[in-house]
Amino acid sequence: MTKEVLISISGVQFMDQEGQDVEMITKGTYYEKNGKHYILYDEVLEGEGEVIRNTIKIMPDAMDIIKKGSASTHMVFERNKKNLTCYVTPVGELMVGISTNQIRLLEEENLLEVQVEYSLDINYQHMSDCSIKVSVRPLGTGNLHLAQSMA
Repeated sequence: MTKEVLISISGVQFMDQEGQDVEMITKGTYYEKNGKHYILYDEVLEGEGEVIRNTIKIMPDAMDIIKKGSASTHMVFERNKKNLTCYVTPVGELMVGISTNQIRLLEEENLLEVQVEYSLDINYQHMSDCSIKVSVRPLGTGNLHLAQSMA
């Protein structure tokens, strides 16, 4: 995989049997170190204009999402574990609980894809069952598929 990559992050939150889809595509940087995959990218908060620095660390049975800026957190997704974290936003802080049910990792020469199924608690109340998928491809391959399920 090249250093410059195209990143697709898609997610679904299920609340009261209804799914809410979210998808973002951005350019970023990829590297591998000690068997762990690192994806770095910047994100601009709507209406804020401030840049949030994001790092995603992917391992076979875990994924970390680290955000630094006016919105900051360190979310840990570990198979069959519950992790708590404080999520700082411009409008206040939230206690977030993440119970990871499943992590699937696909590694190919020009594709890194991870899909995580988890339950989300906010301030100790169950909010939703969620799915997040991160796909990383070399920049310029033109082979990005939107909203494709990894079954």
